[in-house]
Amino acid sequence: MGYAISDQKDAAPLAVKILIAGGFGVGKTTLVGAVSEVAPLRTEEYLTHASVGVDDLEGVGGKTTTTVALDFGRITINREIVLYLFGTPGQERFWFMWNDLVNGAMGAVVLVDTRRLEVSFASIDFFESRGIPFIVGVNCFHGVKDRTQEEIRKALDLDPQVPLVLCDARDRAAGRDVLLALVEHLMATQARATAHPVG
Repeated sequence: MGYAISDQKDAAPLAVKILIAGGFGVGKTTLVGAVSEVAPLRTEEYLTHASVGVDDLEGVGGKTTTTVALDFGRITINREIVLYLFGTPGQERFWFMWNDLVNGAMGAVVLVDTRRLEVSFASIDFFESRGIPFIVGVNCFHGVKDRTQEEIRKALDLDPQVPLVLCDARDRAAGRDVLLALVEHLMATQARATAHPVG
C-alpha cells in the first residue's frame, strides 16, 4: 500500500473565529452579509411594540429588524487563512450571549456609528477587559465623515495601538479591508507577545 507525501499546499487553512460587535443598529449584520462568501446565517426578528421602552431606537428610527442571537458568515482571506465571522446582538438585553460567542475568538471588529458613539462603549470595554485584540471600524453611513479619526479615538478613549479604519459596511471591498486590518493587528499583537513573553 502506497502513501502520498502530504504537500504543504494541501494543508487545511487556519480557521480564525472573529466577532463583529458594536451597539444596536451600527451595521454588524450588514457587514457580515457584505463580505461573506456563503449565504450568511441570520437570526433577525422584526421589532415589535414589545420592544418599546426596552430598545433605544434613537438614531435608528427606520430600523425594522434586529439580531436576536448571532449572524454568521465566512470569508477566505487567502489559501492559509479562513475567517469565520460571528456578529453579536447589539441590544443590552442580549449581551449575556457575548460570553458564549467570545469562546475561541481570536479577535474582534467593533463597529461604530459616529452619530451614536456611546452605543459602542460597552463593546470596547468587553474586549479590553478580556484582553482580546480588536480594531474599530467606523461605519460611514452614506459616505458621511463628520469627525476626524483623532476625534473618534479621543471620544472612544482608544489605546494608540488599536487600529481605526473608516468603512462602508455595505461595501464588500471596504468590509474586506476592515477584516484584513484586523488580521494584520492580530499578527502584530502575536509578534509583540512572542518578542516580549510575560513572566
